[in-house]
Amino acid sequence: MTTPLVPASTRLGLLARIEAEAERVKETEELLTSALALAHEETGTTLWFALGLGPTTFGIFDAFGNDEDRTAHLQGRIAAALMGQAAQLLAEAPEIRPVDVLAAKLRAA
Repeated sequence: MTTPLVPASTRLGLLARIEAEAERVKETEELLTSALALAHEETGTTLWFALGLGPTTFGIFDAFGNDEDRTAHLQGRIAAALMGQAAQLLAEAPEIRPVDVLAAKLRAA
């Protein structure tokens, strides 16, 4: 639901936790940072962040205005790239959770 605290374009999100194999940290980081170009191609993905959470732990947070855009992202090229290399790079399957954005501050650069 859109409220004064949440812009319509960011009301839904995905939060992913990604655990890399210790010897594959650099490749995992490169995969995630290269995915930014793919995120720019997704018109329904209004926010996209690749995060470093620890020595071998990474995350992705992205936001969408509706369920259709969130579903399209899950079926898109970023997810395919991550899952296509998961067996080689990751210590375990990524944990991906849908989330509702409760409040957001957005400012154009």
